[in-house]
Amino acid sequence: MAAPHLKLPHSLSRPRQAFSPLCLACLALMAGSAQAQTSAPTTLREVVVSGSRSERAIEDVPASVDVITGEDLDPARVQDIRDLARDIPNMSVRRAAQRFSAVNGPQVGSNGREGNAGFNLRGLDGNRVLLTVDGIRVPRELTSGVFGSASFGRDYYDLGLISRVEIVRGASSALYGSDGLAGMVAMFTTEPKDLLKPGQAFGGRVGLKASSDDNSRGVGVTLVGQPSDTLQWLGSVQLGRSEALDNMGENHALNSDRTAPNPQKDKSVSALGKVVLTPGGGQRHTLALEHVDKSGEVEAYSGRTATATGTLDLDGTTDMQRTRLSWDGRFKLGTAWADELRATVGYQQAESQELASELRTSPAPTSRSRDVAYTEKLWQGVLQAEKTRALGADWSQKLVYGVDVSVSKMDNLVTGTGAPGYETYPLKRFPPTRETNSALFVQSEFATEHWSVIPALRYDRFDLKAESHPLYPLQPASLSDSALSPKLGVIFRPASELNLFANVAAGFKAPSALQLNNNFQNIPASYRTIPNPNLKPETSRTLELGARDKVGPVQWEAAVFSGRYKDFIDELVPVSGTAGNPANPLTYQAINRGQVRLSGFELKGKLALGAATDLRLAYGQTKGKDTRLGVPLNSVNPARLVLGVDHRVGDWRLGASLAHTAKKSMSDINTTTPNIANQFAPPSYTTLDLRASWQLNRSTRLSAALHNVTDRKYWEWGNVIGVAANSPVLDAYTAPGRAISVALVTDF
Repeated sequence: MAAPHLKLPHSLSRPRQAFSPLCLACLALMAGSAQAQTSAPTTLREVVVSGSRSERAIEDVPASVDVITGEDLDPARVQDIRDLARDIPNMSVRRAAQRFSAVNGPQVGSNGREGNAGFNLRGLDGNRVLLTVDGIRVPRELTSGVFGSASFGRDYYDLGLISRVEIVRGASSALYGSDGLAGMVAMFTTEPKDLLKPGQAFGGRVGLKASSDDNSRGVGVTLVGQPSDTLQWLGSVQLGRSEALDNMGENHALNSDRTAPNPQKDKSVSALGKVVLTPGGGQRHTLALEHVDKSGEVEAYSGRTATATGTLDLDGTTDMQRTRLSWDGRFKLGTAWADELRATVGYQQAESQELASELRTSPAPTSRSRDVAYTEKLWQGVLQAEKTRALGADWSQKLVYGVDVSVSKMDNLVTGTGAPGYETYPLKRFPPTRETNSALFVQSEFATEHWSVIPALRYDRFDLKAESHPLYPLQPASLSDSALSPKLGVIFRPASELNLFANVAAGFKAPSALQLNNNFQNIPASYRTIPNPNLKPETSRTLELGARDKVGPVQWEAAVFSGRYKDFIDELVPVSGTAGNPANPLTYQAINRGQVRLSGFELKGKLALGAATDLRLAYGQTKGKDTRLGVPLNSVNPARLVLGVDHRVGDWRLGASLAHTAKKSMSDINTTTPNIANQFAPPSYTTLDLRASWQLNRSTRLSAALHNVTDRKYWEWGNVIGVAANSPVLDAYTAPGRAISVALVTDF
C-alpha cells in the first residue's frame, strides 16, 4: 500500500491558469532575495557546442540549451537516459511496461519492447529529435504494428562512457539537417583530459553503481595515459546487469491478469577506446572506437491466457548493438578564408534483433516464433571551417560554413517458425534502402557589445533509393527531394548579464524507409499495407523568444515558443477498401496528414543562498493540436514543475527535488483513434527525491539518491497512451515506487 503522498495546492492541477503566475511569483521572490545577498560562489561560464556548431558560452546562443556534466551526471542520480530528463523542462523519456503478444499486423502494436524508447522534446518524439554521439548520428527508431512485438528504440547509449550532454530545444535543421524538428540531444564521450591531472602520465577512474528500481548493478573502469606531450589515450569498459523496472502492481498471477512486472534479465557490455594526437602547428586528431551491446530476456507471463486454451507460454529476447569508428581532425590555419578547419569522418553499424517465442493451443499444443532483425550502417563526413574578423570599430563577424554528407543503408529481416497461413518466412517489411544526404551550410554571426545577429542557412538534398528484393513482394518506391532551412537568431544585451534572445527557424524531417515502403499482406483477413511514393518531408516553422539574466546570486531563464508543423507523417492510416472484403481489402498507408501547432512556456531559475545553498526551479508547459483535424496532439506531456535545493556542508553535498506533474485532461487527448477511444487520463502527482554525496577523500566519492520518497503511485502519460481507463491491469503501467540508487567513484 502506498505511503501518504505530498500534495500541492489544488490550483496547480490547472497548468495554464496557475503554473505561469506561480513561476513568475517565484522569480519575483528570487529577485527580492537577491537584493539582500552580498556575495555568491563564482562559477565558470558553461560552454556549449551543439547550439551553433562551434564553442561558445550558453548566453551567446539564441535558443534554450541545457548542459549536463560533472556532478549532474553522478551515476547515483543518472543511471540511464530516463534520469537525464528528470529536471529538464518539456523533456521526457518513454518507457512502457513490457506486455506484448506474438501477433502482428497494422491493428496490433507492441508494448515496451523498445525499452527507453528515446527523447520527447516540446511534445515531439521519435525520429523528430536528432540524437548524436561525438557528432555521429544515432540510429533511428523503428516501431510499427507490422513487426508484431518487435519495436526498436534509440537507447544505444552507455552513460558510463559519456562525460557531457547538450540538449537544444527548437528546430536545428539549419545547422544539422533532417530529424531536428523538435531539437537535438548531443552526447560527448569522455576525453583523456577529463581524467588526467596536471603533470600526470597515467590515471583513471573506477566506478560501482546499483539501483533498487530495476535491481541493477554495474561496474566501470576507465584508464587514461599521456606517454608524451603530443599523445594521450583512453580505454574504458562498462559492465551492467539489471532486471525488470519495478512498478506498483500487486497481482503476480502467471497470466494476463498480472500487474507486477514480467520477470526480466538484462545485461550490457560497453567499451570505448580513444587516441588523441596533437603533433603541433595547431593540429589535434582524435580517433575513437566505441561499442555498446545491450541484451535482455523476458518471461512474458502477461501474454498467457487465464484459461487452458490460447497462449500457454510466451518469451522474448532482445539484442541491440552499436559500433562506431570515427576520426575528428582540427587544424589551425590562420588564412584569409579560415582560422580553423575541422574534419569528421565516421562509420557506424547498428544491429538490433528481437525474438518472440510462443506456445499455444489450436486445439493441440503448437509453437511459433517470430525473429525480427533491423540493421543500419552509416558513413558520415563533415568538413567545417570557421573564420573571425573585425568589421570596423564596433562589429565583428564569425563565419561557420561547410559541407555535410551521410550515407545510410537500412535493412530488415523477419524469420521464425509456425508462420501464419497468409505469409511465408523469411520476408522483409521494407526493401533494402540506401539513404544519401548531402548538404551545404553557413552561419554568420555579426556581434557588438550589445547585439548579436546570427543568420544561418542550410541546403539539403536527400535520396531514398529502395532495392528490389525477392523477400519483398511489392514494387518498391524511391524518393528524392531537397529542403532549404533558414534560421535567424538575435541577442540583445541591454546590461552586462541580461540577454534577450529570439530565433526564427525552419526544420524538416525526411520520410523513413519503413514509412515509404511498409509491407504487410493478410488478404484472408482482408487488410494490408502498401508503399507511398508520394510522401513529402515533414517541415516546420518555429519562433522562440526568451530572456536570461544573472543578478548577484539570482540566475534565471524564461522562454516562450510557438511552431507550425506541416505534412506530419502518420504511418498506418486506412486509405481504401473495407474490412472483410478480400477483393477490396482494408488498405493502410503512410500519408502526410495535416498540420500541427505547438506552443509553450519554459522557466529555469537558481538562487544562491550564500556560498553553500542553492535553490532551483524548472517549469515546462506545452500545448499541441492538429489544426486541420481540430484534435489535440497525444505526444504532448502535461505541465511539470520542479523545485529543488542543494546544500554543501564540508565534504557533503545534500539535495532534494520536489516535482509536480499536472493531470492529463481529457480535453488534451485525441480519442478519435480507435485504440484510445476510452483512453486513461493520468491524474496529477507529486514526488520527492533526496540525494547526498560524501567526498571520502580527494579522489573518492560515495553518493546516493532516494527516489519517490513518499512511495507515490502514479502513471506517466507517455507510458499509458493506448491504455483504456477501465483496463483491469492499469497498475501494470505505474511508475516505480520508492527506490534507492548508490554509486562509488574513485579517480587515481
